[in-house]
Amino acid sequence: MPNGVFAPYTGIPTNLLFFDRSGPTKEIWYYEQPLPEGRKTYTKTQPMRLEEFDACLAWWNKREENDLAWKVKASDVLRYDGEGNLASLNLDIKNPNAKEDFEHMPPDELIRSISEKEAELSRLLTEIREELLERS
Repeated sequence: MPNGVFAPYTGIPTNLLFFDRSGPTKEIWYYEQPLPEGRKTYTKTQPMRLEEFDACLAWWNKREENDLAWKVKASDVLRYDGEGNLASLNLDIKNPNAKEDFEHMPPDELIRSISEKEAELSRLLTEIREELLERS
C-alpha cells in the first residue's frame, strides 16, 4: 500500500498479506498498488478510494506478472541458521520491475555531474539576465 494510507497513524508504506488454506505456500505474489496520477501521498482528508483497487481486483482473478505484479518462490524468503532451523522470514521484496528514482554514482562522477549542471544553470541565468537588460 502506498504512503499515507493509514495516516495519521503511520506514514510508511504498508503490506497486506492474504493467505489461503489450500496447501503449502510454494510461491508468493506481490502487487504494488500505485498512487493515482498526480498524488504524492494519501492523507486523513484525502484517503484511498475503493475504485483505486479496480486494477488490482481485475488482476487478482487472472494473476500474471507485469510492471506492478511479480512472484517469488516461498523458499526465497526463508533464512535458515547453520543447524537448518528457520531463523527468519523476509517478505520485504522490492518490485523488480520498478524504475529507479535515481542513479547511484561514484562520488567523483556525482560531483562532476553536479558541476556540469551548475555550469549550465549559470550559463542560462547569464543569458536570461542579458536578455532582460536588452529589453529594458
